Amino acid sequence: MREARFDARGVVRVARHPDGIEVLTTNLTLKGKRFFMYNRGQSWLIYFYCLGLAIALAVLIQDSPLPPSVTKGPVEVQPAPEIRGVWLTNVSSGVLFSPWGINRAIEQLSQLNFNTVYPVVWNRGYTFYPSKVAKQVTGRYQEPLLSWARPGGDTLRQIIKLGHDRKLRVIPWFEYGFMAPRDSQLVRRHPHWLTASQDGMKIHNKFNLEWLNPLHPEVQKLMLDLIREVVTKYDVDGIQIDDHFGMPSEYGYDDFTIKLYQQEHGGKRPPEDYHNPEWLYWRSSKITDFMQKLFDTVKEMKPDCLVSLSPNSQELAYRNYLQDWQTWVRRGLIDELVLQVYRGKLPDFRAELSQPAVKIARRKIPVAVGITSGTLKSPVTMAQIASQVQEVRDRGLDGVSFFYWESLWGYIAPESPRSRRRAFQELFSSKTTLPQSSNAGIKRYMGKTWFLGYWGLLISSRGSASRIALPGSRLVTRVTWVGAVG
Repeated sequence: MREARFDARGVVRVARHPDGIEVLTTNLTLKGKRFFMYNRGQSWLIYFYCLGLAIALAVLIQDSPLPPSVTKGPVEVQPAPEIRGVWLTNVSSGVLFSPWGINRAIEQLSQLNFNTVYPVVWNRGYTFYPSKVAKQVTGRYQEPLLSWARPGGDTLRQIIKLGHDRKLRVIPWFEYGFMAPRDSQLVRRHPHWLTASQDGMKIHNKFNLEWLNPLHPEVQKLMLDLIREVVTKYDVDGIQIDDHFGMPSEYGYDDFTIKLYQQEHGGKRPPEDYHNPEWLYWRSSKITDFMQKLFDTVKEMKPDCLVSLSPNSQELAYRNYLQDWQTWVRRGLIDELVLQVYRGKLPDFRAELSQPAVKIARRKIPVAVGITSGTLKSPVTMAQIASQVQEVRDRGLDGVSFFYWESLWGYIAPESPRSRRRAFQELFSSKTTLPQSSNAGIKRYMGKTWFLGYWGLLISSRGSASRIALPGSRLVTRVTWVGAVG
């Protein structure tokens, strides 16, 4: 076995195959992501390949931030990269409806060194942008009150323009996922899209809303069409789904799901115990399959567009809502995780950050924490917010996002708006960069094409199917992309 190392980022090994042909294997680490390739060919070509690969690495990593040059005088300490986000919703909030609400919000967030906004675009069966898809399905272009408050306007386009002018990411948020009110046009027009519990109940007790069946192909088409519309029509930095992008585990006893289950189980009906392990797994796997379709749809249209997820803890998400986000992360279907940790007591907050699924996700993608900044019924003090932000930083997590805008320093906060803004200014005293997702980073770099070395090293990507190949040389018989590991 011969071994060559380069840039402390990869290992190339050459071994004699039993049939006498030398085999090249490469275990490559790039931007924190490991890749494995192999090639059969003549041994002397290996060194040309290593040289080209090393040059490629050098070129690819030159976009990485370099340490500042050593200069005389005081050195300014740069804050660590982190997400500083906030959700903009229409629930108990007038930011989207008041004449200057959006302008004021974006301006203040920029001044206080936030870098991400998650504006709602799907809530209670309506869109919050002019949508041809929604018009076809519900008969309305967008949410009625928004159409009245901003006639002829495009709220999402305005948020994107203002946000990008001030260097804020804009990641539209499909807040209500598969939930919709019984009296909405969506439910009235498509009652066969709903799922149900064993007793036939379709209204969920916690939310007092109906639940669209995420396993139904027409429901899946609606969601994909809405996401496709947002990604192609607007210059978005990503899209976000949350804890409502699943199905309550007591649901799945509608006619469509029962027939589907019977087709795959020899005519057997689903178990009566909705927490039956096999029944939980079967339904969650169907949702994971749909998540794969969603991810592929986004990446085929815009490879750099992030797929962000804001779930509850893995155990709660899986057992209660069939949302197996740990598997989604492992399969590379998520570029960014913003874990909802709405806990008032610090020990409870810390316990959520220490969960095994969080630690696993951190090895692969940026993991930020959703923190409640208060609601009308449950205001939150600035001291609690500051202590939780510090806890996130102490653990080396990738930032925070606050639910929601109105309670950051608005009228429902327990302290005055001025004192709250001053406290956030202390928390975010200077601007910072964003953490890089290894999933998205590789796709971004591999969206470029480089021809290096004598034979030429082509690095390319299409959608989520990435590969490394050596074209134009008859001496290289095969280079096979196996995939990312670890």
